[in-house]
Amino acid sequence: MAHIDYFFATISPFTYMTGTRLEEIAAKHGATVTYKPVDIMGLFSRTGGTPPKDRHPNRQEYRLQDMARRAKLAGLPINLKPAFWPTNPAPSSYAIIAAQNAGGGDMGKLIHGLTAACWAGEKDIAQDDVIRDCLSAAGFDPSLADSGLLQGADTYASNLEEAVNRGAFGAPFYITDTDQRFWGQDRLDDLDAYLSGRL
Repeated sequence: MAHIDYFFATISPFTYMTGTRLEEIAAKHGATVTYKPVDIMGLFSRTGGTPPKDRHPNRQEYRLQDMARRAKLAGLPINLKPAFWPTNPAPSSYAIIAAQNAGGGDMGKLIHGLTAACWAGEKDIAQDDVIRDCLSAAGFDPSLADSGLLQGADTYASNLEEAVNRGAFGAPFYITDTDQRFWGQDRLDDLDAYLSGRL
């Protein structure tokens, strides 16, 4: 059975634009997924990336144009300059880690709910009430928003180390159990093709 380690950031617009396609692809191929939220700014700094605010204006302008096109192709609404971005990604990441450990809900729906709250819902995903609502909507106990914080912090830090050590440098980033790496939601078709044996 194939396995995918999914490195992502809850404040990443491109993680948002993944939607639930990863889960659909995994189900199609009988693959399992481990969800690994990472500190994207930490990942950038460790692997030669530049935070969006520090990029040349040409790159900033292109990023916004590309985001608008990608969202339209994905059929998703997007606010290119959301009110609560960037925000602290740690609380939502800790909640995802706790939810994965607890089980019983829909992880893809949880991650999409949190990223959509940021990029389409004008909500601050660092706030407990927003995180609780997303947990509930995805079938998880909302109290996971404030449980296992120490373990969440440790796992969040170790996810960053693992991402760097395994060759990731952005989000979303998918790594198969055969060490095939796919960067970006626009490479999901490639991941699908690989799992199908066509790549």
